[in-house]
Amino acid sequence: MEVKAQLLNPANATATTQIKADELNAKVENLAKKAAKNIKIDGFRKGKVPTAEVLKRYGGDLQNDARNEFFKDIINACLVDINKKADEIIGEPMVLKFDEKDGNIDVEIEISFKPEVKVDGYEELISDYATPRVTKKEIEDKVNEFLLMMAPVEKVEKDVLEKGDWAKFNFEGFVDGVAFEGGKAEDYVLEIGSNQFIPGFEDGMIGLKVGEEKDVNVTFPKEYGAAHLAGKPAVFKVKLLEIQGKKVGELDEKTLKALLPTEENPTAAKLEEKIKEQIRNEKFQKLLNEELKPKFADKAVEKFKFDLPKNIVEQEMDMQFRNAWGNFSEDERKKFSEDRDAAMAQRETYADEAKKSVALTFIIDELAKVRGVSVSDQELLQAVYFEAYRYGIDPKKHLEDYKNQGMLPAVKMAMIEEKLFNNLFKKDAKDEKGE
Repeated sequence: MEVKAQLLNPANATATTQIKADELNAKVENLAKKAAKNIKIDGFRKGKVPTAEVLKRYGGDLQNDARNEFFKDIINACLVDINKKADEIIGEPMVLKFDEKDGNIDVEIEISFKPEVKVDGYEELISDYATPRVTKKEIEDKVNEFLLMMAPVEKVEKDVLEKGDWAKFNFEGFVDGVAFEGGKAEDYVLEIGSNQFIPGFEDGMIGLKVGEEKDVNVTFPKEYGAAHLAGKPAVFKVKLLEIQGKKVGELDEKTLKALLPTEENPTAAKLEEKIKEQIRNEKFQKLLNEELKPKFADKAVEKFKFDLPKNIVEQEMDMQFRNAWGNFSEDERKKFSEDRDAAMAQRETYADEAKKSVALTFIIDELAKVRGVSVSDQELLQAVYFEAYRYGIDPKKHLEDYKNQGMLPAVKMAMIEEKLFNNLFKKDAKDEKGE
């Protein structure tokens, strides 16, 4: 088998050859002989199974195994010819051509390699910026927010329910005059204006007096979780039992201990410093994600030019097309499902963005090495577990799902990216002025 290798650019190469029918048959025969030594077939002693019997029973599988071995041989021959190593290959090689005729197979394989990225001079791309300021009013507002959050809900002496009040009430829901499961509760407490209930429900309760009953008419959203209720009009019979509110307390010793549980001697000054740091970080992250990072990314992709591995770009285009699927109209989804050419044309519209995304990934990877930024396995595990706790998912199962879906490398890369940009742009607190 003669393999013709062509290095298209430093990141991509093709290998073309023709697998002759007699070469393929010889490979299949050889595999059958090896299998015959270990395979067990009823009526034959182990190691004494005729090759013809193995071919008869497993000929199709052996054909596939032989082709896979040829693919490996083709790739290895290509690597030798273009002076590349196997560990330089990135992603799966793509079969561009596989034409069978008269037992012979014409094959063309495209192989991609991790590009060599140079990021010399990246420092000039780091934009200066005004460090986010934190005002005294912002700190006071956050303290008041904490106090409000911690304040207990209790009965207040007022007659008419208003937005912002807490209502204690009984209710029962009906669709087409029939009560439905899960639509009834007693002594239920709800903050009016929190939008926790179906749209229109809380607004319909405004103006109720304590002890008053009312029918509140609403319509379940079309995307409501219970299919038998989705999009249907409903009537809720409501009785207001009590109006409640929050009595905001003082920033006393007990409250400080609750807000600063790890401090031995919690003080208002320490709380304000913690809040200041939190607000500063929130502002910085917003600035970083909305302005600094996008500007740096655009400039980096423009400055650092290198050939991209084609198979990784193709994967990124596929992913962007899948991610956009939910935003297509019903007619568009139907068209793309039935018309492959139209789907491929739409997919092609993501090519430029995909190339930019792939280029940035390699730039970030190289910058992380230059800056000494990394994420340990322990940090990755903690991040996955934290995400699971936040969404109420079993952390071990969440980790296993990520492993099975091959998502851990992407999660790790996202964490490295976040660390890197913080490393590039974060200023010391002493740089802040005018607070």
